Amino acid sequence: MSKVWLLGMLITAYALGVMIGAPFMTLWFGRFPRRKALILAMIIFTIGNILAAIAPNYWGLMAARILTSLNHGVFFGIGSIVATSVVPKDKQASAVATMFMGLTIANIGGVPLATWVGQNIGWRMSFAAIALLGVITMLSLWKALPEDKASQRPDVKAELKVLTRLPVVLALLTTVMSAGAMFTLYTYIAPSLQNITHASPMFITLMLVLIGIGFSIGNHLGGKFADLSLTKTLTSFLLLLMVSMLLFPILAQTQIGAALALIVWGAAAFAVVPPLQMRVMSVAHEAPGLASSVNIGAFNLGNALGATAGGAVLSMGMSYAAVSIAGAVLTALGLVLGLLQDY
Repeated sequence: MSKVWLLGMLITAYALGVMIGAPFMTLWFGRFPRRKALILAMIIFTIGNILAAIAPNYWGLMAARILTSLNHGVFFGIGSIVATSVVPKDKQASAVATMFMGLTIANIGGVPLATWVGQNIGWRMSFAAIALLGVITMLSLWKALPEDKASQRPDVKAELKVLTRLPVVLALLTTVMSAGAMFTLYTYIAPSLQNITHASPMFITLMLVLIGIGFSIGNHLGGKFADLSLTKTLTSFLLLLMVSMLLFPILAQTQIGAALALIVWGAAAFAVVPPLQMRVMSVAHEAPGLASSVNIGAFNLGNALGATAGGAVLSMGMSYAAVSIAGAVLTALGLVLGLLQDY
């Protein structure tokens, strides 16, 4: 198996861990006060990254990444509920977008920095640095969050039943396809730029920063417009995402074209996040915490789908241009599922 395929499988394993862990960890953490739940989740995150940094081989790294992934959905599940509870109803999508802004900032600074560290110092140091950030975050949560009362035990059967309703299933599948479209290209963006644009490592790093800026712009716009209309916002940005992925192989023939395509693609990719999260929470209003966490799992299932789809395209001997086209196909499927939910 190629190194690119093995990399894709690491990403896939993490994403599947989030998907599987989201409902079970959310129901388990639901019995704890929010402060304790967040700190416990961060402990798991930190231990997982320490184990990744000292992993003796590929399979040890795989196990560490799966452990780290289990708490992912809990963070964003709790965060979405808290964010929407402190603002008026017509500002809830913007509040969710503000919460997700942390991810976009991480993509502007964290991903390029981790890439540089991995290329110049070693990948183990990247995981060690993330573990250190986990410790700092743990201490910050312990110091900054006030003590709160224990939550009531969730009605597991009732909450799980909500997830089986057709509108909820369609909303979750829309998330899977939309995220899959994004990660089909994002997982393989570095080798795509190397093969299509013939880019240098420095240019690739700059493009990762530019994508992060696009994520931030799109996240903000997605929240603002979703406050006005969830359906129109989701449909419009999915269309833009599909078009940008279809045009990427053409525009990426030059560095200027690649930069233009990627900032538009980045903006469209993250503009769908707030409306996707709000849509799931609204159709599963009896169990918003569980639905919110499972939707984060759906994002990561899409992550796995995208990484696998891109890897499959490459394993069949197709060019890196075909990776972007495969992402456009997944976008079209997400668009159809989103429209079906409205009928």
